[in-house]
Amino acid sequence: MKRRPLLAAGLATAATLGFSRRGWSQTKPFDGMTLRLASVNDQYSPGLKALAARFHQETGIAVVVDILGYGELQTKVTTDYVGHTKGYDLATTDNVWAPQFAEAGYTVPLNDWMTRDAAEMKLDDIYPVLFTALGNYKGKQVAFPLAGYANVLAYRKDLYKSANLQPPATMQALVANAYTLTDKAHNQYGWVANGQKGAACAQDWMQYLAEVGGVLVANGQPTLNTPLNIQSLTTYRDLFQKAAPPGAVNWDWDGREASFRSGLAANMQTWSVGALGYFDPKQSKVTETAGLMVTPTADGMKPRYGIGGWGIAINADIDDRHKDAAWTFIKWITSPEIHIALNQLDACSFLRRSELHDPGLNRKYPFLSVIDESFTHGDADFRPRVPQYPEIQDILGTAVNSALVGAMTPAAALAAAQTQALRYF
Repeated sequence: MKRRPLLAAGLATAATLGFSRRGWSQTKPFDGMTLRLASVNDQYSPGLKALAARFHQETGIAVVVDILGYGELQTKVTTDYVGHTKGYDLATTDNVWAPQFAEAGYTVPLNDWMTRDAAEMKLDDIYPVLFTALGNYKGKQVAFPLAGYANVLAYRKDLYKSANLQPPATMQALVANAYTLTDKAHNQYGWVANGQKGAACAQDWMQYLAEVGGVLVANGQPTLNTPLNIQSLTTYRDLFQKAAPPGAVNWDWDGREASFRSGLAANMQTWSVGALGYFDPKQSKVTETAGLMVTPTADGMKPRYGIGGWGIAINADIDDRHKDAAWTFIKWITSPEIHIALNQLDACSFLRRSELHDPGLNRKYPFLSVIDESFTHGDADFRPRVPQYPEIQDILGTAVNSALVGAMTPAAALAAAQTQALRYF
């Protein structure tokens, strides 16, 4: 996962939301303690920082939130864990990091605490797929769900209507529509995705690949260059060459999101976390014409809705008292009342059924039914959740971009990637 455009509006109201939390403030067993939290710079991060002040008021625990870029966060927390330097007590954790962290024992398994506090935390209100996707590996919960995202399709309702097209029910229809809706003479493009070398293009191609039935790891071995995967990358390259805006091969998440909000692109698969911005006139030109729907899959395939987002984990090296305080914070920030407060601060990051059916949030976010459908039938494994995921992503980040810019054919790029990936299995 990667940062999305931040919506800072509303943060000033954090201290005035006025929720009564008498239960949290009746006792303060950790009064005076300070916890350090490393958070990725994403849509929920400013709200997390703003609410830390309220947590301090209620519990006496100061939480210092250090907001970092995706790569910087991964490097800092991994270095902290490997070196046992105890720099952070808590860290937000990308869903694909959990297997590596679980096998290395970097973070505290939360299973026993979750069993003990299940009723208090109303865990049955959280979508089950989010426990799997955002921190579970082989039954060990090494991070607690903090921010769930659904892979969705953003599209332009007005362009579809003008072309007498229906929103795509299959990936084949999506590809065909992308070409039909491309009109370069009028600076209109039917498709946009991340093309930038590295995690950006690797992650976007992986979600496209999953929706056409491709598999990257099978029976414990990499399968990067299967015929289906090569065909998928060939179609993907052609979309970039014939239906994407100029320069898209160099764009990451921010670039492609900006292109959709500016009205340049007609279709964009994306994470739901950025969707609020499409309906914000301060940053979008498509507030009246943007639509959101569940992602299509290939003709004949069972729908496969990708699930991503972030968990929050406790450093295994810190002492027991700090672990207990860190768990107190996790319980608090993911509680029904406080998580709604986080989303009132534009987090666009959801966990609970009660949130997605909350009248106030539905007025603020006019697309929660799409996320509900995605979470209810979501697939936690649409990207391979294996300990070697970071290496696979790095390898594909080069291979996919090489194909997109024409430096290698899709077959050659994936063959080279397969050779590299085999070294890690």
